[in-house]
Amino acid sequence: MKVSLSWLKVYVPIEKEVSELAEALTMAGLEVEGISDRYDYLDTVPVGRIVKVRPHPDADKLKLCEVDVGGRVISVVCGAPNAKENMLVPLALPGTVLPDASTVRQSVIRGQNSEGMLCSEAELGLGTDKSGLMILDASLRVGDKLNRALKLSDPVFEVSITPNRSDCLSILGIAREVAAIQKTRVSYPDICLGAGSGADISEVTSVTIESPDHCPRYAARLVENIKIAPSPFWLQERLMSVGLRPINNIVDITNFVMMETGQPLHAFDFEQLAEHRIVVRTAREGEPFTTLDGKERVLTSNMLMICDGKKPVAVGGVMGGLNSEIEDSTTNVLIESAYFDPVSIRKTAKKLGLGTEASHRFERGVDPMGTVRALDRAAQLMVEFGGGKLVKGLIDAHPRPSSEKKIALSVKAANRLLGISLNRNQMEDLLKSVEFTVETSDEDTFTSTVPSFRVDVSRPQDLMEEIARLSGYEHIPTTFPLMPAEAKMPMTELIFRERIKDLMLGFGFTEAITYSFTHHLSCDRLRLPADDPARRVLHVLNPLTEEQSVMRTSLISGLLETMQYNIAHQVRDIKVFEAGKIFLSKGQDKLPDEIEMLAGLQTGERFDASWHSQKADCDFYDMKGVVEAILQSLKIKEARFTLMPDNVCSYTKPGHTARIFAYANADGGKPDPECKNEIFAIELGQVGEVHPEVLRNYDLKQKAFIFELKLKELGSLISEIKQSKAIPKYPNVSRDITIIVNKDIESARLLESVRLMKEPLMEDLSLFAVYEGDRIPAGNKSVSFRITYRSPDETLEDETVNAIHKRISDRLLNTFDAAFPE
Repeated sequence: MKVSLSWLKVYVPIEKEVSELAEALTMAGLEVEGISDRYDYLDTVPVGRIVKVRPHPDADKLKLCEVDVGGRVISVVCGAPNAKENMLVPLALPGTVLPDASTVRQSVIRGQNSEGMLCSEAELGLGTDKSGLMILDASLRVGDKLNRALKLSDPVFEVSITPNRSDCLSILGIAREVAAIQKTRVSYPDICLGAGSGADISEVTSVTIESPDHCPRYAARLVENIKIAPSPFWLQERLMSVGLRPINNIVDITNFVMMETGQPLHAFDFEQLAEHRIVVRTAREGEPFTTLDGKERVLTSNMLMICDGKKPVAVGGVMGGLNSEIEDSTTNVLIESAYFDPVSIRKTAKKLGLGTEASHRFERGVDPMGTVRALDRAAQLMVEFGGGKLVKGLIDAHPRPSSEKKIALSVKAANRLLGISLNRNQMEDLLKSVEFTVETSDEDTFTSTVPSFRVDVSRPQDLMEEIARLSGYEHIPTTFPLMPAEAKMPMTELIFRERIKDLMLGFGFTEAITYSFTHHLSCDRLRLPADDPARRVLHVLNPLTEEQSVMRTSLISGLLETMQYNIAHQVRDIKVFEAGKIFLSKGQDKLPDEIEMLAGLQTGERFDASWHSQKADCDFYDMKGVVEAILQSLKIKEARFTLMPDNVCSYTKPGHTARIFAYANADGGKPDPECKNEIFAIELGQVGEVHPEVLRNYDLKQKAFIFELKLKELGSLISEIKQSKAIPKYPNVSRDITIIVNKDIESARLLESVRLMKEPLMEDLSLFAVYEGDRIPAGNKSVSFRITYRSPDETLEDETVNAIHKRISDRLLNTFDAAFPE
């Protein structure tokens, strides 16, 4: 809201500097967003002296003036009859924006160059005289800016009013705040209305309220024999100072009173009202109505309408109608001042897309007891400046009278909640400064009567807020919560999850974050069997869409949808992962099991396109390598990949899927020495190629490889104890073993059998070759290992190494019915 200092001074003396006042208002809760001077546009209007005047060669009514503006002479084409040599006049230079929003430009008029515009009072917004040039005092200095030469300055505050402070949507409302800040009093305008003349208004017109819930109060006065004319200059100036455009004396008065008091008014041409009466009702569904802006609106049944005896004439609280507007021929004016239901007005304004100064105030709540005062103020001004006669009496239809609000406040409670230490008298004085009345109950309690214009105050906490802002938020002492200084360590699970994410990002994967809700057919799309635990879906009672109707039981469906989205956008090489929870239902009325999972997906080419590498699609071993790298980074050494049985593979391809196992700890999961049974205690997850049928279910045509890991089980394998050992002093010795075994025996079992021998000199064991083909018997395969030996105490002799190597070889031959190659 714009508030000009000149208008504010009419009601309250200003004792502070402009900047200090802006700061004080802001600290009181009325944020001043900016300050401008409304005469700044005169910066480009210097004082000019007309040096020479001569007739325009091609126009009888125009003159060519040469104007000295201090240091240079400017040629201007002028049509003013009073232009004379040696006269001091204002000259608007090119680029000047005048009060009517027009911009002065350099131009050629009838073949003559004009470098500016010599102005009248009216054109500069400094008066109403349009007959000729504004003649300046001869004592002014040529070339000075006009605003400085005439000492014109009027700071305008741009105040941001919060929705609850509708009382400050007026100059008087801001004046009350300034008076409280300066500890002064507001001077309210005197209203002196005569008794009126002629028949009583009740005999001439009437007001019927058919919708009292929408309109609790409607007041009206009638002024006859009005003469429509321009407003006096002071009134025009007041409106222009807050950004409103003057129209005529009647409309300007309604706008003036609205800005002064915060009460919107409306003036009807009384002769245009059918049956000379007002009916306040709601609209009929689909009823058409043309507003003052010339647009036809289609109304709904909950919109409040102001009607005459036959038709609507205004949208209540929003905008008047074209059929009853004030015209030059208007002589009798009915003035409306009402209180409308804020919720109703807001709904109507939003529905119609009509935001007006009136609706802005009504929808926030105006003073329900201020309608008659604003009405009388407008009637007084219309009689004075419109030359009219006031009809005796007024109409005040008030079917829903408002009552006084009285609130009791405890001084101790206020001090405790605000963190201050004011006594009762100080609190009472602060409230009285903004026109609350106070009655003392006892030493700790007083009762405050809320002024009717403060529609936002209804409970003790509101009074506390008033006390806090009026005493100064900056005076509330800063305190710190009583809490221990030591900081909490972050949750272990969060640290572990972030560590896993960092690893995946380091492996070149991109994190995906998908919804925890998924499609109810996701289990079918993943080919999950009926007895699979992931079939325990929890249904969402109020899903946003069908695609998000159940809680997810696997991260894989979200990654496949991510793959589908990227491929649809021509991104075919994808490496994504997600760390999140899956939800396994224990019944619709119970909280589900929440399991933390890590899942990854890779598809497309193994490497980014480059001149030094050939194209190669990723495969199972790329994804297996990622899992191995995770385990290695977490220092989990005792891990094993084993073929997943075909009947267990649901969304992965049989024969191309591995289960991942690991020891729980040193005490759990005792392996079978003969390797005939499962030898790992904890299943960590799986890795494999996505089943072709699943790919078709997601409309995918290229292979994809996935892995899943259970983060809780994975975290339990990480030791919090870090160990170190000395760097070896002695060299190692390597030996290879190649044996032929049944091709159905997993290589991991061979490696595990060797590790279980726990040879103290065996430092490392690795598989480096597996071969099936020529010179290998059918149904068999050749497996090659490399074993590294080292002693911490001495350099190993060949005899020692050979003896150990033979024992290991014999163990493999006997345990797996193997043979050496021929």
